[in-house]
Amino acid sequence: MAAKNLLRRLDLTTLQLFLAIFEEGTLTRAAEREAIAVSAASKRLLELEQAVGAVLFERKARGMDLTPAGETLLHHARRVLRDIENIGIELAEHATGVRGYVRMMANLSAIVEFLPEDLRAFLSVHDQIKIDLEERPSGGIIEAVADSLADLGICSGDADTRGLQATHYRHDRLVIVMRSDHALANRERIRFAETLDSDHVGLHSASSINMRTHLAARQAGRALRLRIHVPGFDAVCRMVQAGMGVGVLPFDVFRALGRPLGLTAVTLDEDWAERSLIIVVRDESALSPVSRLLFDHLRTVEANGV
Repeated sequence: MAAKNLLRRLDLTTLQLFLAIFEEGTLTRAAEREAIAVSAASKRLLELEQAVGAVLFERKARGMDLTPAGETLLHHARRVLRDIENIGIELAEHATGVRGYVRMMANLSAIVEFLPEDLRAFLSVHDQIKIDLEERPSGGIIEAVADSLADLGICSGDADTRGLQATHYRHDRLVIVMRSDHALANRERIRFAETLDSDHVGLHSASSINMRTHLAARQAGRALRLRIHVPGFDAVCRMVQAGMGVGVLPFDVFRALGRPLGLTAVTLDEDWAERSLIIVVRDESALSPVSRLLFDHLRTVEANGV
């Protein structure tokens, strides 16, 4: 009953004002930003606090700080306002002929290796469906899908799925990428420990590849000589080409980005170099019809040889 009463007493204007107070730091600046009188803003804030049954801000001489209850409301208010904005965007898309909208997140490996062709094949059949694709590390994808910020996600198979439903998507294999004049470049296979005398070019710290290589170095009783962190696969290849060290990449990424730069790939003779990418959803049975179409397509592409 309390939740229903709260729903009746909340409105979007008040939530926008609440967010403005947090961002501006004072009621006066927030009222100016939202183009309402300070007295009206004060009344709305009081009614909001009465509706939720808690004080949302600490009034201080230097401004207004969120209370713990205010921090909780901030999290939900941002989500509600973002969802309302997305509703407007998606409905506008329908006016231009779009018949469905899928919010999707994927890690860098999936986006570079597989999704361009897989999504092209899907959209060639379903050209009135709009896909909003965002790149995030695997942990961020799990969090986003769990928080309903994405309909489905593609991430590393060894990620903690936190109870989400997971389905196999694709396999890939990691290789060591280096210049052709590197001392190890003539090898066909190599153990990761053998690369630890060389400098490494690493991906950003949240990437699953970065985590795997650091763990492998620790298990070998060595420190990873990480010379530089870079944000993407293309940057790894360019740094390796410039002589900054060796890098670890999926083989299909090397084929697309590293080989044209004259780099060499050596197979990593490690179990952890064989990877699985998975599709995660909150509840397969609750997917929208268009999200279900994409989900069914992606989970069968490898088996179908697409």
